[in-house]
Amino acid sequence: MASLQQQSSHDPEKNQSSAAANDNEEFDYSQRAQWLRAAVLGANDGLVSVSSLMMGVGAVKTEIKAMLLVGFAGLVAGACSMAIGEFVSVHTQRDIEMAQMKRGQIKRSINQNELDDDDQPEREALPNPVQAAVASALAFSVGAVVPLLSSAFIRNHKIRLSVVVAVASLTLTVFGGVGAAIGRTPVVKSSARVLIGGWLAMAITFGLTKLIGTGGLQM
Repeated sequence: MASLQQQSSHDPEKNQSSAAANDNEEFDYSQRAQWLRAAVLGANDGLVSVSSLMMGVGAVKTEIKAMLLVGFAGLVAGACSMAIGEFVSVHTQRDIEMAQMKRGQIKRSINQNELDDDDQPEREALPNPVQAAVASALAFSVGAVVPLLSSAFIRNHKIRLSVVVAVASLTLTVFGGVGAAIGRTPVVKSSARVLIGGWLAMAITFGLTKLIGTGGLQM
């Protein structure tokens, strides 16, 4: 009986620790959402953009140099665009949150020391535009370099195009699966959505470029 009473006395502590663990777990996933979204979208954009560009050029040009040059240009331009866009977006968000903090300071009737103590954690939690820009550019570059490396040493034109499609498809599936696994969303559904979107982008780019190229436009 004594042991049962002792065990029951510890049960509330176990329940509290279990509840705390669940709270922490939910907190971790909510904190992951922002950087996970940026990383997955950045890498996915890089992969789809450069693969589509290479497929578009490959529709009308057979030289490997042309495909690699346009792919590399797409990597650099896309990474710069992602970095600048993310910097401007996050800086705007930071300005809005700073303005909100200042409005809250005016409403609070506390002394300066308490105000400084309260504001410090809030300021540290604000998003960093430079970090966001660098992370976005790196994520885009990681995705963009995949089709470049996969086709860099393949001389046969048709095989090169097939390899770009195959490698891009595999990588898109992996990106979708990893994002779903970390975010605890359905893996198959997420992977299929990302894969189909990439296929559509490559097919449309290839088809329209082929149409323009065979319509008499000299390149």
